[in-house]
Amino acid sequence: MPTEDELFAAVDALLEGEPEMPPPAERARLREAAHVSQARLAQALQTSTQTVKNWEAGRAEPRPPRRQAYQRLLDGWAQKYPKPTGSETP
Repeated sequence: MPTEDELFAAVDALLEGEPEMPPPAERARLREAAHVSQARLAQALQTSTQTVKNWEAGRAEPRPPRRQAYQRLLDGWAQKYPKPTGSETP
């Protein structure tokens, strides 16, 4: 029988859910801001360049375990390259 702590941990995991992936265009913006090619990103995530193109075009979504690695990379890039506000010049 599971303990209360185990059940609460399982419920907390469900409440947290998976982190939201940025929209495809933002994925591309972040990669380009980091000066990383689609081919280089594909190499790092051990997938094909076409797969990265599909992620950035919204034709496909990454699946585990690549999803978590890609999300971590995008989060890091988002910290380094925040989305420009309307008042800033690109």
